[in-house]
Amino acid sequence: MSNVSNENSTGQAMKRMVIGIAVLVVLTALLYFVAGEGFYPWAKAIHVIAVISWMAGMLYLPRLFVYHADAEKGSVQSETFKVMERRLLRGIINPAMIVTWVFGLWMAWKIFHFEGGWLHAKIALVLVLSGLHGYLAAAVRKFAEDKNEKPARHWRIVNEIPTLLMIVIVILVIVKPF
Repeated sequence: MSNVSNENSTGQAMKRMVIGIAVLVVLTALLYFVAGEGFYPWAKAIHVIAVISWMAGMLYLPRLFVYHADAEKGSVQSETFKVMERRLLRGIINPAMIVTWVFGLWMAWKIFHFEGGWLHAKIALVLVLSGLHGYLAAAVRKFAEDKNEKPARHWRIVNEIPTLLMIVIVILVIVKPF
C-alpha cells in the first residue's frame, strides 16, 4: 500500500471516528436530558456495550499478531493483516475504550462518588488494561512498518492478559469484595 493511499485511509478513519464520537455525544446529551434521573441505567448499558466491544478487540488483536508474526514480510497475507489490525484498532478498540472510560468515570463520580476499595481496584486494573491497549497500538504501528521483533509465542501470552484482567474486574464489580 502506498504512503498516499495509507494517509488518505488514515484521514478517512479519523474523520469517521470524530463523526462517530460527535454523534455519540449528541445522542448521549439528548438521552441525558430526556431520561433525567433515569439516565443511570442507560449509562450503565452503554458502558457495558462499550466494554464488550473493547474487550472483543483486545482479545482479537493479539490473536491477529500471532498469525501476522509468522507471515512473511511484504506478503499479501502480511499486508492483509496490517489492514485488519489498523481497522480493528481505529474502528472498534479506540472508540470503545473512549466510551468505556467516559461512561465509567461518570458512574464512578455520579453514582459511587469514587468511594469503595473495589472501585479503586477496578479503576487501577482498567488503567493496566489501557496501558496494554497502548502497547498493542504501538505493536500495530511496528507491524505496519514491518518492524515487529516479537515471536508468535509472545503474542499468544499477551493474548491472555486481557482475559485475566477482565475476570478480576468483573468479580470486583459484581461481588464488591471490599
